[in-house]
Amino acid sequence: MDLISAVDIRYASADAKFSVREVKLAIVADVGSLARLPRILSDGHLRELALTGKDITAARAEKIGLVNDVYDDADAALAAARATAAEIAGNPPLVVQGIKDVLDEQRTADVAASLRYVAAWNSAFLPSKDLTEGISAMFAKRPPEFTGE
Repeated sequence: MDLISAVDIRYASADAKFSVREVKLAIVADVGSLARLPRILSDGHLRELALTGKDITAARAEKIGLVNDVYDDADAALAAARATAAEIAGNPPLVVQGIKDVLDEQRTADVAASLRYVAAWNSAFLPSKDLTEGISAMFAKRPPEFTGE
């Protein structure tokens, strides 16, 4: 989710799954998802994903606007991405870069500020028992037992 929230155009194969999993590990999503996703998803969809940590299908991701299109398989998604990249590459490079810079101007400052803020939050969670439990449960493939400590 961190990676796709940072890209310009998002395609997926039909079998793709998406989640903001960090809540299940007892940390705040910290690689920019929570800073970038509000520009992609509505507040309700974002909060549902971030607060539950549940997986969603590619079809659901397309329905809520997380991905632009869903293709039958990974090869078809990759072919579509390559075709779109070729189409973009056929445009004037300076103008394409200008469009990207203009579109990214406000987002860049917002993401940097959000990353600093979430780093402060997560540094406070490092000694928590819940963080240790979340990571242990993930590796043991069992549900975590959080205590709020």
